[in-house]
Amino acid sequence: MKTHSKTTHAQGFTLVELLVVMVIIAVLAGAGFAGGSAAMNKARKVSSQAHAVSISSAVESFYNDYSALPDPAGDTTDQSYVSNTANGTNLLGILTAQAAFAAQNPRLIKFLSAKEAKNNKDGIVYPAAGGAPIGFFDAWGQPFTIELDYDYNEQLAFAAVTAVALNGRRVAVHSPGVAVGGVATNATRVTSW
Repeated sequence: MKTHSKTTHAQGFTLVELLVVMVIIAVLAGAGFAGGSAAMNKARKVSSQAHAVSISSAVESFYNDYSALPDPAGDTTDQSYVSNTANGTNLLGILTAQAAFAAQNPRLIKFLSAKEAKNNKDGIVYPAAGGAPIGFFDAWGQPFTIELDYDYNEQLAFAAVTAVALNGRRVAVHSPGVAVGGVATNATRVTSW
């Protein structure tokens, strides 16, 4: 005669097993978020770097065509322009061939083409009614600073965060990127050089 033993096994998981699985999922999610955030900042930096280089190239092209640097201030003493201030937007107007700046760009050559920004981030901003740009921003929403060499000695010296001296350049473009705790970090600093 055969005897069958009746043993019952509990169906499902114990509380300890569920807690272990939840902890593992939380650790993996945290690691993924940290890696994803770094990847997002790197992508933003690459996009912003492309904008900085396009501004720099536009100024160099202007110089090659007109044998002079664009001068939105009307004098050659102001060598630094922020892309969302009056003279900075005038510089953008010259480079984007806006009719209002035909005195500086008489042939109305479009030296700068950039994508339009969304929410004042990652591109050039135009007014709703059209016309000259009102700003150019990196992927974090910071304006670009454009340094021009009006001495024509191909030497730029300026203080971004630390003193920078560039030889062999007429133009340099930079932005601080994203500030961590109110301080710009080199990890997101954007430069055209």
